[in-house]
Amino acid sequence: MRVLRRWIYRDALSAVAFVTLAFLGLFFFFDLIDELRSVSRTGGELYTPTHALVYVLLSLPNHLYELLPITVLIGTIFVMARLAQSSEFTIMRTSGMGPWMALRTLLMLGCGFVVLTFAVGDYIAPAAERLAQTSKATLLGRLSLGATGAWLKERQGENSVAVNVGALGNEGGLRGIRIFEFDAQGRMASQTRAESAVVDAANDTWALRNVARSTYVIEAGQARLEREQLETLNWPTRISAEMVSASLLKPDRMATLDLFRYIRHLEANGQSAQRYEIEFWRKVFYPLSCLVMVVLALPFAYLHFRSGGIAAYVFGGVMAGISFFLLNNVFGYAGNLQNWSPWLTAAAPGFIYSLLSLGAFSWLVLRR
Repeated sequence: MRVLRRWIYRDALSAVAFVTLAFLGLFFFFDLIDELRSVSRTGGELYTPTHALVYVLLSLPNHLYELLPITVLIGTIFVMARLAQSSEFTIMRTSGMGPWMALRTLLMLGCGFVVLTFAVGDYIAPAAERLAQTSKATLLGRLSLGATGAWLKERQGENSVAVNVGALGNEGGLRGIRIFEFDAQGRMASQTRAESAVVDAANDTWALRNVARSTYVIEAGQARLEREQLETLNWPTRISAEMVSASLLKPDRMATLDLFRYIRHLEANGQSAQRYEIEFWRKVFYPLSCLVMVVLALPFAYLHFRSGGIAAYVFGGVMAGISFFLLNNVFGYAGNLQNWSPWLTAAAPGFIYSLLSLGAFSWLVLRR
């Protein structure tokens, strides 16, 4: 049995690797074409085609994380269908490989892909994404955080603070800082604008540069506005550079631990964390979908055909993988809009496909 398992593992790994490289090559081509537009906008003086190439290469781990369950399904379906077509799987069955042993063999293979998917999504992809964003910010001088920038909120005693970061500067600095402080009654207490800031994580402060500060003072029932210009100002805050990076990165491109910490920060400051909770549970359940995919591919080994037909089954695998990806996204958006339970929203697509795969296994393998 060990020889048969190695045979299946070798063919499945080579097929999955080939499909994964094909998909990554396709995404690489389209991403490079899209990124080359940034070169033309800067005149090619700072951001060259080489830099664009490096940026796209650093974006590939994110695509790898998203594609792995789909490529596992396609590659495993191709191997199972090919073994059935050449009657090799029939020989394996006569050699003592029963349905449950075949299922156990593929589940062991799926566990390896689960570990790989988790490692890519939780360590390699977030690190590569941060490196890509910071290197791009260094080359372009700044990296915009969208039309309105990144917004964060924090409570400081009875007061609350809303912080807006317009862009990321080179060397990890922040650009275009706006800080709005509100008192316990919700009235604006002060407004601070700074050209740039450097996060001092050791002392829980931001070192602001070129500061314009306006403070609203109420004395004897009269309100007055005090303005001051400062070259530097150390502003105490528990908002770390990782939290600012979290607001820059898409939730699905953050590490699981970073997502958990960011959710705790949002909840502690009275902000909605529904979207990030859904993404947190999706990060937990998404690698397990590789197990669902290998079980879904197993019934293809028990189909009876002699010639042709593999292309049709592989196409069916592609459609099944795409439908899983779409269903996963639809449940994420619907759960966020309808305020569904985050863990149930994230687990539902995998549970549905688990039932489909076990149903197909029971019908094609055990009953036929």
